[in-house]
Parts: sequence; structure tokens; C-alpha cells
Amino acid sequence: MSWNPALDPQCPTGDQVDLIETMIVPRARDLGDFEVRRALPSSKRQMVGPFIFFDQMGPAEFLTDQGIDVRPHPHIGLATVTYLYDGSIQHRDSLGTNSAIHPGEVNWMIAGKGITHSERTAAEVRAQPTSPLYGIQTWVALPENDEETEPGFEHQPKEALPLIEGEGKQVRLILGSLYGEQAPVKTFSQMFYADAVLEAGARLPLSPEHEDRGLYVVEGEIEIAGTRFEAGRMMVFRPGDEITIEATKPARLMLLGGETLNGPRYIWWNFVASSQDKIQAAKEAWREGDWQHGRFHLPPDDQDEFIPAPDG
Repeated sequence: MSWNPALDPQCPTGDQVDLIETMIVPRARDLGDFEVRRALPSSKRQMVGPFIFFDQMGPAEFLTDQGIDVRPHPHIGLATVTYLYDGSIQHRDSLGTNSAIHPGEVNWMIAGKGITHSERTAAEVRAQPTSPLYGIQTWVALPENDEETEPGFEHQPKEALPLIEGEGKQVRLILGSLYGEQAPVKTFSQMFYADAVLEAGARLPLSPEHEDRGLYVVEGEIEIAGTRFEAGRMMVFRPGDEITIEATKPARLMLLGGETLNGPRYIWWNFVASSQDKIQAAKEAWREGDWQHGRFHLPPDDQDEFIPAPDG
């Protein structure tokens, strides 16, 4: 499903990043059955708050017996959340988790010192005449003190997420704190991540309570300070500025940001770390392939295949 950030020549690493950016146009990649648009990391901006990876997947529709098959692969130094608007994904990991994610729900996977997981379309979904897939996948970089924490997994149903609504707008808080509400998922740093749906003409403030703030236009069109932005655009705002978003058409946005980390992060394949040494150690451990006694283990019910580490 996701393509390799480290093998993209436009992807920044280490301190090769511009710390200020106002707008990001995602790079599109055709993965055969559907398209992925990547906003983070970009050549101009590595992170927004702790968010270091941001992909829009779909919208796509699969025919009978089709779907996604992301084989088991490893992560370190981050936590992942896939938020769906339509469709479903079956998540399996090396902790023994086997959990479907549906629209509006949260699967929060903490990689920490090392986890392996797969993402597939379930057999019963493949059996249907058609099946959709549409959503956002993000990675949150962990603070340096928590990079090597024990891996973990938390699921929260749609009904558990705070919903702020009124005056033509509806905001569902996925992670962190915003508008006086707190999401139930336990995070490692101050952040916010929310799904906002606006009717045409609705206005949504984005106060400067968080150090770093951005938004991604999923659908529709918005206006900020007299400038209009269409779908497929990410804006990153200066700290301290009062921001008001107006929907010039019905729109859907993802709001994201939070406390910045103590420095840039290195990215190689699916690994995120504060040092190259940590990346190298994880790279060697995955290539060793000692699933019984090594650092990484395959999901108990998905052990027939895995994604080999790329060259480099």
C-alpha cells in the first residue's frame, strides 16, 4: 500500500529540511490498483508537529477477489494510525493483534523498538462484487526518550472519539486535544489530529494553542486569508497566527500538528529514528530474518511471506 519514502529522491533526511513551509502539493504514485498521494515527508517539510508521514489512499474500488496485500513488514521509532472514510483493512501484527479497521475508527500501533505488521483486504470483503478503499495513513514520530519503548496496539471505536459539531461543521477528534476535547488514545507527545467536515460557508477557527499546525484538504475547497485551496493541498501555518478556515464548497479536511520534536528524524524504508545508528541496527536485524529469537517477529497468523528490506 505505502511506497518507500527512503527511495524517493525528493524525500529529505536528517537536517536536510526547510523548517518553514506554507503549502505542500502531494506527490502522486500509481500503485496499480489505486493511487496514493503523499504530503509528508516532502522536499520542503519533513514533519508537522510529530507527524512525519501522511498518505491519502484512494478513493478506489476493487472488483471481486481484488484488494490490497501489504505483506508483513517492520517499523521502529513511530506509531501509525490509518483513518478510513470508506472500506476496511485487516491489520495483523507481531503482538498477535488481528483487528479490522472500519470508517471512523482508530487502530493505533506503537512500533517503538520494533514491530511487524501486515495490511490486507479480508477474504469476506474480497468476495463481494465490489469493495471500496478510501482513507489517510499517517505515522507519528516518537520522542527520543520513547523511540525504543515496548511495541503496543490500541483500538478505539468511532463512538469513543469526541465529536464537536454545530454551525455547519463537524469535527471528530482522532488523536490528542483540540477545541477543549481530548481523544482517548494515549499518545507520547502533545498533538492533535482531527477529521473536519464543513458545509459550504461554514467557518472553522484553528487557534494557536499548539506549536505546529497544518491541514490537508481531502475534498472540496476552502479559503484562508483570501486565498482558496482545492483538494489535495496541505497547508502549514506559522506559530502563533490566528487561523480561520472557510469552506467555499462543502469540504472535508484533516487537521494535524502539535509539539515539535527535539530535532529532525532519519527515515529509511519503514524505519524512523533520531540517529543513523538506530536505523542501521534495525536494518541489520530485519535482514537477519531470525523470526524466532531476533528483534523482529512475524505476525502469528501471517507468516508465509514478508517484504524483504530494499537495497541501500
